[in-house]
Amino acid sequence: MRRLEGLGLAVTIDGARPLAELTATVNALCAEVEGAQERTVVVLRLEPLPAGSREWPGEVAIQEVNRWERAVRRLEKLGAVNIVVAQGTCGGPALDVLLAADYRIGAPDLTLMLPVNDGHFWPGMSLYRLVQHLGLARARQIVMWGADIPVARAAELGLVDQISEDLTDAVHTAAVLTGRISDQELAVRRQLLLEAASVEYDEALGIHLAACDRELRRLAGAPESAGAPESAGAPESAGVSESAGASGHAGASSTGRSES
Repeated sequence: MRRLEGLGLAVTIDGARPLAELTATVNALCAEVEGAQERTVVVLRLEPLPAGSREWPGEVAIQEVNRWERAVRRLEKLGAVNIVVAQGTCGGPALDVLLAADYRIGAPDLTLMLPVNDGHFWPGMSLYRLVQHLGLARARQIVMWGADIPVARAAELGLVDQISEDLTDAVHTAAVLTGRISDQELAVRRQLLLEAASVEYDEALGIHLAACDRELRRLAGAPESAGAPESAGAPESAGVSESAGASGHAGASSTGRSES
C-alpha cells in the first residue's frame, strides 16, 4: 500500500496470491481509510492473470471464502471513492474487486473472465454483482454460457467506465474528478443504488456461500453428502460458523465486526 501524492491511497491486487493474503490486503486498506482524518481516494491496481487462467480460489476452506467476501463488501461500502484500473485478463478476486468499485478504468487489452474450475462455474458473489449491474437477462447470457467480456463489450454494458491506453493519466484524472464528491454524498448515492435491488446482500450471501461450500468439497474430492449443507440458504449447517450473518442481519453485523 502506498500514498499517491495529491490523489490518495494505492494498492495492488494480485489474484495469483493466496486468498488469505488478499483478504488481509483489502482489510488493511479499509482500516487505513476508516482511520484517516482526511478524505481520500482509493486506487486499486489489478494485476493481470496469465492468459486463459480461470481456476480460483484453489484449496481453501469456506471460512476463508466468507472472510474474502466480507472484505470486498467492506471495500464496497468504504467511505471513500474506489477507482479500479485493470489490464489483461481480469478474473477471480480481481473481478470481485472490479465489480465492487465505484469507477473502473480498463486498458485496451482488458478481458473480464468468470472463474471456472473443471468446467464448473465458481458461485461467488461476482454473480450477484453482475445481476445487480446488468439485470437478470444480460447477466444470464454471460453466466449461463461462460462468455468472456472484452473491454469494448464491458464498456458497452457499463462494467467499465473508461478505456485508456495511458492508465496513469486516466487514474489521475478520475481521482481528481471523483474526489470532489463528498463522503456524505457518496454514501447517499451508494445507498440509493443498493436499495434499488430486490434482494438484500446478506440474504443472497447465504445461498452463495452454501454453493461455494459444495464447490470446495467437490474440488477437494469429498463426497457431496459428507457434511453437505442441509439447505442452500443455511451456510451455518455447512460448518460456516463465522457466517451467521448469512441467515440474518443481526448475525451479519457481528460477523462483519469479527472479520474486520
